[in-house]
Amino acid sequence: MSEPYNDLKQVEMAIKAAERMVGQATMSMDEDQLQAATEAVQQAKKQYYTAASHQTGVDERFFEISSELIEKIDHQLEEAKK
Repeated sequence: MSEPYNDLKQVEMAIKAAERMVGQATMSMDEDQLQAATEAVQQAKKQYYTAASHQTGVDERFFEISSELIEKIDHQLEEAKK
């Protein structure tokens, strides 16, 4: 029972970390911060896909919201890089 919860918590934490890093990077426009934010978004995606591949009837809404958040922060980061 704790395994799906742990996977979901990892996704949630990775997304929150990526959101913070993307916010900081897009405000400062510092190349190093943009790179770190890119890596954080990739890590959040990896955590999401790992958890999604192991899901067994767990909270579908959680995965919908997580996917939307990842898409939003990824788009924000890509716009900042232009």
